[in-house]
Amino acid sequence: MEAGLVEQGRGHVNKVSYVKRVIGKKRKPCRRVKRPVFAVSKALQELFVSCRETFKGPGTVPSPQDVQKLCQILDNMTPDDVGLSRDLQFFKPGNIIKENQRVTYTTVYKCDNFSLCIFFLPETGVIPLHNHPGMTVFSKLLLGQMHIKSYDWVDPEASDNLSQQQSSKLRLAKLKVNDVFIAPCDTSVLYPTTGGNMHEFTAITPCAVLDVIGPPYSKQDDRDCSYYRVHPYAAFANDKDEEIGNEMKDKNDSYAWLEEIEVPENSEMDGIEYLGPPITETA
Repeated sequence: MEAGLVEQGRGHVNKVSYVKRVIGKKRKPCRRVKRPVFAVSKALQELFVSCRETFKGPGTVPSPQDVQKLCQILDNMTPDDVGLSRDLQFFKPGNIIKENQRVTYTTVYKCDNFSLCIFFLPETGVIPLHNHPGMTVFSKLLLGQMHIKSYDWVDPEASDNLSQQQSSKLRLAKLKVNDVFIAPCDTSVLYPTTGGNMHEFTAITPCAVLDVIGPPYSKQDDRDCSYYRVHPYAAFANDKDEEIGNEMKDKNDSYAWLEEIEVPENSEMDGIEYLGPPITETA
């Protein structure tokens, strides 16, 4: 999912991209198109340097001081820092891609310790509920309006209501966020066990989200992405809960059972090459 120019391609193609090439997909030969040239973005370069200092590798969590520093940098970043503009056709409300609703992404930078990615969601586009095992993730909504819903697992010692008859894939979670965000807004942060580690994005208008992820997903290192289906808390409440009354209502609003599912069809994304402002890997 790359920030850049909006393409009105032939047929069903209509993507946000810096280039006219979708990664991993063959295209018919076409005339060379002059690529946009961006100057170095001071804010993006500062973000990169700070990430390199902050993320120490798998099994580590950034210190509160480092989290605050990264949030300050991201809070001050604008779409222009990654080559985007709200004037692009993609970001205009009502620009629904009827035949291709898939989310697009672009990788700005990636190493073993962290990655910088931009996700583009068309109007009504969804990134389904998924987790971030062992990761700390900073999300900065650059453009658009988005509904975010997120959960954290309830402490295992407080999850005794999970009966042995229920599937082992069904676990109790507490609702962390359920709100609409409008750019520009503050950066949100999730941690390995707090902050809404499982989240779902739904675009109200076309959106662009910059994610800083540390460490990145890795199947080899047991950091694969899992997806979930939400069940109301009352669906598996026991007899004791039914007698609680108002407290039960609060639990219905604040808790849910999450069932791990196979990779959903609407989780598929198109990857495109990043050609926004470059990052300089200084020594």
